[in-house]
Amino acid sequence: MASQPDRPIFIIGCPRSGTTLLQLMLHSHQRIAIPTETRFLLQAYNSRRSFGDLRDPANRRALAEWITGRKETKFGDLGLDPREVVEEIVAGPPTMGSALGIVFRAYARKYGKPRWGDKRPSYFKHVDVLRRLWPDAQFVHLIRDGRDCVASLKEMPWYTGSVYHAISAWREAIDYGRKHARTLGPDSYYELQYERLVADPAAELAELCRFLGEEFDPQMTEPQEIARLTVPPKKTWHERTQDAVTTERVRSWEHRLEPWEIALAETVLGSRLRAYGYELSGEGGRPSPGHLARYARVALRRRNIRCKRLIRDRIIRYREPGPVACLLGQPEYDVAASA
Repeated sequence: MASQPDRPIFIIGCPRSGTTLLQLMLHSHQRIAIPTETRFLLQAYNSRRSFGDLRDPANRRALAEWITGRKETKFGDLGLDPREVVEEIVAGPPTMGSALGIVFRAYARKYGKPRWGDKRPSYFKHVDVLRRLWPDAQFVHLIRDGRDCVASLKEMPWYTGSVYHAISAWREAIDYGRKHARTLGPDSYYELQYERLVADPAAELAELCRFLGEEFDPQMTEPQEIARLTVPPKKTWHERTQDAVTTERVRSWEHRLEPWEIALAETVLGSRLRAYGYELSGEGGRPSPGHLARYARVALRRRNIRCKRLIRDRIIRYREPGPVACLLGQPEYDVAASA
């Protein structure tokens, strides 16, 4: 099977759909390195005008120091030498995608692996941005029963949204996924379901590896080994990743959601749930007009925010100081990129 070492891999999906588990599975592959969530990719892209024309080495240095020097970027979690990364970015190709790619490539190099990726659930809303930075990227969308995602989000110490927001988030992830499937095609976009993944990890991961152009690595089925080394103890919501893969959380929404929450989720998400084989329980009957109205207001507010983001980005694109697409791997930059 021909490998594709220059194609980044991005894991996307609704929050609490199992993306951390999938990240650990892929990171367990002998050729693929995917870190825990970083906080600099989208932030750097959205701030690209402030760094100026990256053909100026001084501007590349400013960008590199912004990535490596701010606690908010989570760069420190990668275990890389910030000085070495700064100098590699300065010596590298003059685009935003190249600078960011150098960081992830350095992370993969740390583990002796040729391919890199990144994981952040909200990336499903920013695939257009990721494609601008890395036109050949591959996207893996993990889908889980929306009711389980909602139930899990409710219990997260970091989640500040309501049940209405959680239901909206799953619906958005599914709708974005349908769009990505149409526009990206089978070579760049792949879906798998959490329930099938945990029920038969070897079979599902073997299919995923075929999509990625990689040989299946049996070590991927035991992500708990690497989870014990890489998942910080403070992230208690990921503690189950340190145990063997199990199906025990499938359909856990049945005892974690209130009847009215089940009714609202099944009413709003019904057709999408059925499309992925999730049976509706009918529990709770018809949601009240009040709950439906509150959900509609939240969904509209979230849609307006998305529209404003898209408009803002389109305006910035007209005023970009230079190209953003990654140039790593191109012959004219081979020497500089390896400096």
